[in-house]
Amino acid sequence: MKSTVKIVVEGGKATPAPPLGPQITMLGLKAPEVIKKINDSTKEFEGMKVPVIIEVDKSTKQYTINVLMPSVSQLLIKAAKIEKGFGDRKDSASISFDAVKKIAMDHSKYSLAKDETKLINEILGSCVSLGLKVDGKDPRELIKR
Repeated sequence: MKSTVKIVVEGGKATPAPPLGPQITMLGLKAPEVIKKINDSTKEFEGMKVPVIIEVDKSTKQYTINVLMPSVSQLLIKAAKIEKGFGDRKDSASISFDAVKKIAMDHSKYSLAKDETKLINEILGSCVSLGLKVDGKDPRELIKR
C-alpha cells in the first residue's frame, strides 16, 4: 500500500519540525534521513518555496522524493533579485527577456500553452502581476507583439 505526502518546503531548509517530521515518522521512515535527502534535492532552489511529493510504500518502507518546480512568481522574484513583487510600477525592478524565456522553458511541462510564444506570454503575464519590467519595458508591450 502506497501513501503520499505533499508538502511545500523552503529550498534546502526542510526541518523535522511539524508538519513534515510527524508525517514522515507516522509512515515508519527515519525523519532525519528523509529530510537530508529533501534538502539535498532542493538546495538549488534556496530561498524559494518548493513543492515536494514523497511517495512511500508502507510495506517495504521504500520511498521516492519528487521535487517539483517552484512557482513562476518565485522564479521571477529570484531572477529580479527582489524580496516580493511591486504594487507601484514606478519603483519596479527589471529582468531580461532571456530570463523570462528560460523560466518559460523550465515551466513548459506544467503549462497548457501550445507553443513557445504563448508560453512566454504566460510568464510575461506573471511579470505584469508582480509589477516587474522586462528589459526596462512594461511586459504588456511585449505581449502585444
